[in-house]
Amino acid sequence: MKEFFRQLSELIRNSFLIVLVLAAASLAVWRLMLLQIAGAEENTVVRPANQAVYGQVIPATRGDIVDTAGKVIISNTIGYHVIVEKAYFPSDPAEGNAVLLETARLLEEAGYAVSDTMPLSRTLPYTFEAGRENDVASMREILHLNSYATAENCVDKLKSDYAISEDYTQEEQRIIAGIRYEMLLRNFSMSNVFYLSRDVSIETVARIKELRVKLRGVNIVEEAIRDVVNGKVLPHEIGYMGPIYSREEFDRLKENGHPDYALSDLVGKSGLELALESELRGTNGRREITVTDGDVSSVRVAADPVGGKTVQLTVNSEFQTGIQALLSDYTAHLRATDRECRSANCGAIVVLDAKDNAVRGMATLPTYDLSELLEDYNAVSERADSPLVNRATDGLYRPGSTFKTITATAGLNTGVVTKNTSFYCGRSYKFIDQTVHCTGEHHSISVAQALTVSCNIYFYELAQRLGLDRLLEYETKFGLGAPLGLESGDSGGYLACPETYEKLGIPWYIGNLLQAAIGQSEVQVTPLQMAVVASTVANQGVRYQPHLVEAYWDHAMNERLSVQEPVISETIEQSYDGVFDTVRQGMIGAAKTQMPAQYDLNHIGIQAAIKTGTPQSPRGTDSFVIGFAPADDPEIAFCAMIEGGKNAKYMVRDILTLYARSYPDTKIGKALN
Repeated sequence: MKEFFRQLSELIRNSFLIVLVLAAASLAVWRLMLLQIAGAEENTVVRPANQAVYGQVIPATRGDIVDTAGKVIISNTIGYHVIVEKAYFPSDPAEGNAVLLETARLLEEAGYAVSDTMPLSRTLPYTFEAGRENDVASMREILHLNSYATAENCVDKLKSDYAISEDYTQEEQRIIAGIRYEMLLRNFSMSNVFYLSRDVSIETVARIKELRVKLRGVNIVEEAIRDVVNGKVLPHEIGYMGPIYSREEFDRLKENGHPDYALSDLVGKSGLELALESELRGTNGRREITVTDGDVSSVRVAADPVGGKTVQLTVNSEFQTGIQALLSDYTAHLRATDRECRSANCGAIVVLDAKDNAVRGMATLPTYDLSELLEDYNAVSERADSPLVNRATDGLYRPGSTFKTITATAGLNTGVVTKNTSFYCGRSYKFIDQTVHCTGEHHSISVAQALTVSCNIYFYELAQRLGLDRLLEYETKFGLGAPLGLESGDSGGYLACPETYEKLGIPWYIGNLLQAAIGQSEVQVTPLQMAVVASTVANQGVRYQPHLVEAYWDHAMNERLSVQEPVISETIEQSYDGVFDTVRQGMIGAAKTQMPAQYDLNHIGIQAAIKTGTPQSPRGTDSFVIGFAPADDPEIAFCAMIEGGKNAKYMVRDILTLYARSYPDTKIGKALN
């Protein structure tokens, strides 16, 4: 019986162990099945991607510049630029260096330079470029170097940061370092492409596209580029564009209300391109680039760009070209026919609309074609007689006897003289211990006749009675001594007074007042200022701000957006009747003086009013003429000047003839055609 229970107990125990083992095995199988099922389910779940969206600028097309008749002066054409896009550019620095160097070599072989404004030499030993202290300071800051870092330190830092291998030659290392620095300077990023070279040929485009697989991140973009359609029309006033040179310039643009600028942008650098940057620029569009797990997954246009405004100028291209040729031909004639004028190579002509001082024409000599300047700036700038100087707006000269119109106005309007007040001219005039002379012996003479014959002694006497303060007051009223506010910029010159003499380090004597009153001494004016003097007389004392812009249009020039309204800068209220009529009478008399038949102003169908001047200058003498026509109802006012020349008045008839051809429906046009 005991044996039976022992065997039974053993059977139960073994059975329990078997069940326990089977249960454990079943549990293990069940857990394994759960893990397999869970893994299968996990493999079917779509995990969230590593995704980012970047904004990129789509540049707006810049506005055109056209003349008063709508003829295009500056426009745009399609150009091809070589760019680098970070979304596709190798993240490995060494691989990126190889791409940049090969692309640079390709462009060099095709005759194109790559963007590199790093302010240090291209060869060893590296040195900073002279005159670029601000750029050097900016480079040290960008590279996180101290203010004592040398040029060599800067290159070494770039080589270190971008793994520029010593296996490259020194020239190759410098090329890569220069491009890498430019990319830093231009804020190369997912949002900002880097322009490696601009306006390349279609052959270069094809070559780069062939190598796109090898040149990762390098691409071609088509964008509008500035096209000079007529580079002979107002090249100084039109100006040109260029890249943003520094972060300081970039920050100024941002501060001036242009938050969408990129460091890779081209902007106006001079003239109207600079002054009208906001109007010409337009509004950039926006492209969104989606990058998923490191690769570009989509690109879409989020906002289309809006082209800049078309700027319509006040100048007629044909008239402008005509007066430029007139100035060139007349100075050539002087050089060929007059031994004293062998150096008469320079001059200016300014023609204004007498009603509001809109610029109708503005010639300067020597000049250049804007296309030539953009092609080779140094070649143009190094030509004789400084062609980059706009003598119409920035050339400073003594005005000579043309200034007497101001002195006469001051005397008449302050009551120092009347139109009938006479002074005696006996050819010599003694002032304190100084004796000065006149060009003739005019006997008893009044102000209008004194203007006609340009009697110095009349104005010497008037200046004494007038005094320096009142003379300076009227010079200022006529717009001398300060810029006039032309959109493209103009110089202010300076007035003959003790303050000016002190700045020049010259002693002032009371006798200088006499010379100042006839446009000598240290009075310095621009031809533009003297044209404004003429128009102010023509307008009975109302001085308008000269302007080059007539209107703004939409980009396609379908809708005129605004018109430039006349701006009155000064009004010389007449304290006595006939002040400006008396000055006008004197100027009419000057126009009636006999000249050779081809230059004569007496039989042209209208009456002109002029005043001439022959101021002393470093060249001996210059020649000035100012005036307006028709004298009774002025349409235009003008100034012509020749450095080291004679008889600028001989150009007046041709100025009127050219104006008549371009504006046949005017009084001048109907009279002279």
